[in-house]
Amino acid sequence: MTRITITIGGHELAAELNETASAQAIAAALPLRAQATRWGDEFYFAIPVELAEATDAQAEVAVGDLAYWPPGNAFCIFFGPTPVSRGEEPRAYSPVNVVGRVLDDVAVLRTVASGAAVELAVVA
Repeated sequence: MTRITITIGGHELAAELNETASAQAIAAALPLRAQATRWGDEFYFAIPVELAEATDAQAEVAVGDLAYWPPGNAFCIFFGPTPVSRGEEPRAYSPVNVVGRVLDDVAVLRTVASGAAVELAVVA
């Protein structure tokens, strides 16, 4: 597992990337900086990584999941329901490659507005 930090809206969250090929490709591209767009209780932002949809890609994800959305070359942080959720659990717009998890409490993300600066970095 690769440990990373996510800094967004004045909050720093500890996270880890899993051992999938998608996660390792993202880790190799770090550090990354972007402007995050909020969609319900999800932040997403384009990253300079192009990956195909994984064979185990899924739209139903868990609170705290980190994912890669192939149609938008985007990194996603899920922290609650999205506009396409069928309940309180997050749901991606279309299948995503789950690449890791936030280790800290993601509830603080509810205080962050769309357009916030975000940075992903590997923990040294």
